Amino acid sequence: MSLSTPAPKRPGRGPQSSSGEPALDFIDTAIDQMGHDVGGIDLDAARLVLLLHRVTNVVVYDLESTVHRPAGWSWAAFRSLFVLWLAGPLESNRVAELTGMSRQAVSSLTKTLEQEGMIERQTSADDGRAVILVLTGRGRRRLEAAYRDHNRREAQWASALDAVERTTLITLLSKLAGAGQQDWVSHRF
Repeated sequence: MSLSTPAPKRPGRGPQSSSGEPALDFIDTAIDQMGHDVGGIDLDAARLVLLLHRVTNVVVYDLESTVHRPAGWSWAAFRSLFVLWLAGPLESNRVAELTGMSRQAVSSLTKTLEQEGMIERQTSADDGRAVILVLTGRGRRRLEAAYRDHNRREAQWASALDAVERTTLITLLSKLAGAGQQDWVSHRF
Protein backbone atom coordinates (compact mmCIF):
# COMPACT_ATOMS: atom_id res chain seq x y z
CA MET A 1 0.00 0.00 0.00
CA SER A 2 1.34 3.44 -0.91
CA LEU A 3 1.39 6.05 1.82
CA SER A 4 -0.46 8.42 -0.47
CA THR A 5 -3.26 5.92 -1.03
CA PRO A 6 -5.87 6.00 1.71
CA ALA A 7 -5.96 2.79 3.72
CA PRO A 8 -9.19 0.86 3.76
CA LYS A 9 -11.25 1.43 6.88
CA ARG A 10 -10.52 -1.22 9.50
CA PRO A 11 -11.84 -1.79 13.02
CA GLY A 12 -10.19 0.39 15.64
CA ARG A 13 -9.73 3.39 13.38
CA GLY A 14 -10.24 6.71 15.12
CA PRO A 15 -11.40 9.96 13.59
CA GLN A 16 -9.94 10.87 10.23
CA SER A 17 -7.27 13.55 10.15
CA SER A 18 -8.55 16.52 8.23
CA SER A 19 -5.35 18.48 8.62
CA GLY A 20 -3.93 17.75 5.20
CA GLU A 21 -0.59 17.52 7.02
CA PRO A 22 1.25 14.40 5.82
CA ALA A 23 2.66 13.42 9.24
CA LEU A 24 -0.80 13.57 10.83
CA ASP A 25 -2.33 11.70 7.92
CA PHE A 26 0.41 9.09 8.35
CA ILE A 27 -0.79 8.50 11.91
CA ASP A 28 -4.13 7.33 10.49
CA THR A 29 -2.29 5.08 8.04
CA ALA A 30 -0.06 3.73 10.82
CA ILE A 31 -3.02 3.00 13.11
CA ASP A 32 -4.78 1.19 10.27
CA GLN A 33 -1.72 -0.86 9.44
CA MET A 34 -0.96 -1.73 13.08
CA GLY A 35 -4.58 -2.74 13.64
CA HIS A 36 -4.43 -4.98 10.60
CA ASP A 37 -0.98 -6.50 11.17
CA VAL A 38 -0.71 -6.81 14.95
CA GLY A 39 -3.52 -8.29 16.98
CA GLY A 40 -4.36 -7.46 20.56
CA ILE A 41 -2.85 -3.97 20.71
CA ASP A 42 -4.35 -0.82 22.17
CA LEU A 43 -4.88 1.36 19.10
CA ASP A 44 -6.20 4.31 21.13
CA ALA A 45 -2.99 4.31 23.21
CA ALA A 46 -0.91 4.17 20.03
CA ARG A 47 -2.88 7.06 18.49
CA LEU A 48 -2.55 9.10 21.70
CA VAL A 49 1.23 8.70 21.88
CA LEU A 50 1.74 9.24 18.14
CA LEU A 51 -0.37 12.42 18.19
CA LEU A 52 1.25 13.69 21.39
CA HIS A 53 4.71 13.14 19.92
CA ARG A 54 3.82 14.77 16.60
CA VAL A 55 2.14 17.82 18.10
CA THR A 56 5.01 18.29 20.54
CA ASN A 57 7.55 18.14 17.72
CA VAL A 58 5.61 20.62 15.57
CA VAL A 59 5.19 23.11 18.42
CA VAL A 60 8.84 22.83 19.50
CA TYR A 61 10.07 23.23 15.90
CA ASP A 62 7.81 26.25 15.44
CA LEU A 63 9.01 27.92 18.65
CA GLU A 64 12.63 27.16 17.93
CA SER A 65 12.53 28.37 14.32
CA THR A 66 10.44 31.52 14.89
CA VAL A 67 11.70 32.63 18.32
CA HIS A 68 14.80 30.90 19.59
CA ARG A 69 17.04 30.54 16.55
CA PRO A 70 16.45 34.23 15.70
CA ALA A 71 17.40 35.01 19.33
CA GLY A 72 20.68 33.16 18.72
CA TRP A 73 20.19 29.93 20.61
CA SER A 74 18.76 26.43 20.33
CA TRP A 75 15.71 24.92 21.99
CA ALA A 76 18.02 23.16 24.46
CA ALA A 77 19.71 26.45 25.33
CA PHE A 78 16.32 28.10 25.86
CA ARG A 79 15.21 25.30 28.18
CA SER A 80 18.38 25.64 30.27
CA LEU A 81 18.16 29.43 30.45
CA PHE A 82 14.43 29.24 31.24
CA VAL A 83 15.05 26.87 34.17
CA LEU A 84 17.81 29.10 35.56
CA TRP A 85 15.61 32.17 35.11
CA LEU A 86 12.75 30.67 37.10
CA ALA A 87 14.57 28.45 39.60
CA GLY A 88 17.67 30.55 40.20
CA PRO A 89 21.21 29.20 40.48
CA LEU A 90 21.29 25.41 40.27
CA GLU A 91 23.77 22.58 40.15
CA SER A 92 24.25 21.40 36.59
CA ASN A 93 22.80 17.96 37.39
CA ARG A 94 19.59 19.65 38.61
CA VAL A 95 19.40 21.66 35.36
CA ALA A 96 19.66 18.35 33.50
CA GLU A 97 16.84 16.89 35.59
CA LEU A 98 14.51 19.89 35.16
CA THR A 99 15.12 20.23 31.40
CA GLY A 100 14.99 16.51 30.66
CA MET A 101 18.46 16.65 29.11
CA SER A 102 21.40 14.43 29.87
CA ARG A 103 24.15 15.69 32.17
CA GLN A 104 26.56 15.50 29.24
CA ALA A 105 24.28 17.68 27.09
CA VAL A 106 24.01 20.27 29.87
CA SER A 107 27.79 20.23 30.35
CA SER A 108 28.40 20.80 26.63
CA LEU A 109 25.73 23.48 26.42
CA THR A 110 27.11 25.21 29.51
CA LYS A 111 30.41 25.87 27.74
CA THR A 112 28.64 27.57 24.85
CA LEU A 113 26.29 29.63 27.04
CA GLU A 114 29.20 30.68 29.24
CA GLN A 115 31.23 31.81 26.20
CA GLU A 116 28.24 33.88 25.08
CA GLY A 117 28.00 35.53 28.51
CA MET A 118 24.57 34.07 29.21
CA ILE A 119 25.52 32.05 32.28
CA GLU A 120 28.47 31.68 34.58
CA ARG A 121 29.75 28.68 36.50
CA GLN A 122 30.46 28.88 40.19
CA THR A 123 31.82 26.29 42.58
CA SER A 124 29.30 25.12 45.15
CA ALA A 125 30.01 26.28 48.69
CA ASP A 126 28.69 22.93 49.97
CA ASP A 127 30.58 20.64 47.59
CA GLY A 128 33.74 21.84 45.88
CA ARG A 129 33.20 19.30 43.09
CA ALA A 130 29.71 20.54 42.20
CA VAL A 131 29.18 23.27 39.64
CA ILE A 132 26.46 25.87 40.14
CA LEU A 133 25.06 27.51 37.01
CA VAL A 134 23.96 31.13 37.33
CA LEU A 135 22.08 33.22 34.78
CA THR A 136 23.95 36.46 34.12
CA GLY A 137 22.29 39.86 33.84
CA ARG A 138 22.83 39.72 30.08
CA GLY A 139 21.31 36.25 29.96
CA ARG A 140 18.29 37.39 31.95
CA ARG A 141 17.66 40.42 29.72
CA ARG A 142 17.95 38.40 26.52
CA LEU A 143 15.79 35.59 27.85
CA GLU A 144 13.05 37.93 29.09
CA ALA A 145 12.94 39.68 25.71
CA ALA A 146 12.80 36.38 23.82
CA TYR A 147 10.21 34.97 26.18
CA ARG A 148 7.77 37.73 25.25
CA ASP A 149 7.96 36.49 21.64
CA HIS A 150 7.81 32.88 22.85
CA ASN A 151 4.64 33.58 24.84
CA ARG A 152 2.98 35.37 21.91
CA ARG A 153 3.61 32.22 19.87
CA GLU A 154 2.26 30.05 22.71
CA ALA A 155 -0.90 32.17 22.69
CA GLN A 156 -1.25 31.63 18.94
CA TRP A 157 -1.07 27.86 19.47
CA ALA A 158 -3.46 28.00 22.43
CA SER A 159 -5.98 30.02 20.38
CA ALA A 160 -6.89 26.83 18.51
CA LEU A 161 -8.80 25.84 21.67
CA ASP A 162 -11.51 27.65 23.60
CA ALA A 163 -11.09 28.28 27.34
CA VAL A 164 -12.86 25.08 28.40
CA GLU A 165 -10.83 22.98 25.96
CA ARG A 166 -7.59 24.53 27.23
CA THR A 167 -8.48 23.76 30.83
CA THR A 168 -9.47 20.22 29.91
CA LEU A 169 -6.27 19.62 27.95
CA ILE A 170 -4.11 21.06 30.74
CA THR A 171 -5.87 18.78 33.23
CA LEU A 172 -5.44 15.72 31.02
CA LEU A 173 -1.78 16.44 30.23
CA SER A 174 -1.09 16.99 33.94
CA LYS A 175 -2.68 13.64 34.69
CA LEU A 176 -0.60 11.98 31.99
CA ALA A 177 2.54 13.70 33.31
CA GLY A 178 1.76 12.25 36.74
CA ALA A 179 1.88 8.77 35.21
CA GLY A 180 5.49 9.59 34.36
CA GLN A 181 6.31 9.25 38.07
CA GLN A 182 5.47 5.56 38.13
CA ASP A 183 8.19 2.97 38.75
CA TRP A 184 7.76 1.45 35.28
CA VAL A 185 8.72 4.71 33.53
CA SER A 186 12.32 5.04 32.34
CA HIS A 187 13.94 8.42 33.06
CA ARG A 188 16.97 10.01 31.47
CA PHE A 189 18.54 11.25 34.70
